[in-house]
Amino acid sequence: MTAPPMTTPKGERIAKVMARAGLCSRRQAERWIATGRVAVNGQVLDTAALNVTAADTVTVDGKPLAAPERSRLWRYHKPPGLVTTHSDPEGRPTVFERLPADMGRVISVGRLDLNSEGLLLLTNDGELARRLELPDTGWTRRYRVRVFGTVNEDRLASLAKGAKVGAVSYGPIRAQLDSRKGANAWLTVSLSEGRNREVRRVLEHLGLTVNRLIRLAYGPFQLGGLKRGTVAPIPRKVIAEQLGGGLAL
Repeated sequence: MTAPPMTTPKGERIAKVMARAGLCSRRQAERWIATGRVAVNGQVLDTAALNVTAADTVTVDGKPLAAPERSRLWRYHKPPGLVTTHSDPEGRPTVFERLPADMGRVISVGRLDLNSEGLLLLTNDGELARRLELPDTGWTRRYRVRVFGTVNEDRLASLAKGAKVGAVSYGPIRAQLDSRKGANAWLTVSLSEGRNREVRRVLEHLGLTVNRLIRLAYGPFQLGGLKRGTVAPIPRKVIAEQLGGGLAL
């Protein structure tokens, strides 16, 4: 007996739809579903393994999921002293508390830690954020880094082959010495992986203490002359040129 042909479920995964609506990231959506916050057509979900279409009614905490807006992307010059989260259990000030109210709800593309500063990309589209964060994108993150300690240029150059710090293996990192002044030095560091606190951890592994870290670029998007604490929208034409199709612009 011949097996019936496989059919592709209609619609899109529920977590992807929630992310596209700008409500949260796909990973957050999966956590919300697991805790019973999401329902489809009145039925509370306990798994994210579900496709939905425009004919389905999705609610989160009892409220209907808003229709997705067009995808937008902003550059933000993050000051030091802000955490890149929507709320902080320690009560520290967050990036999102400092943004203009008329931006609506946005999420960050990756993060910058409390003491880091510079370019942070923001978007209203969780699926777009996920796309920009994927290693497959291959976009270079470039940093200006001030370190305390003795810089060994041969050891800096060796980072181009990757580095292992404890049990964690990091991909290739390009690092060069720009200048020295007393016990401090400025470096330019470029990488495409962008793991949590990667620059700090790798340089500490070389015996250097990072005392200032500024992100200058994320792929084709540059900090440029954007003033600290300022937000600037990235034109739709530029987004389309850099990211191609598949976006509701």
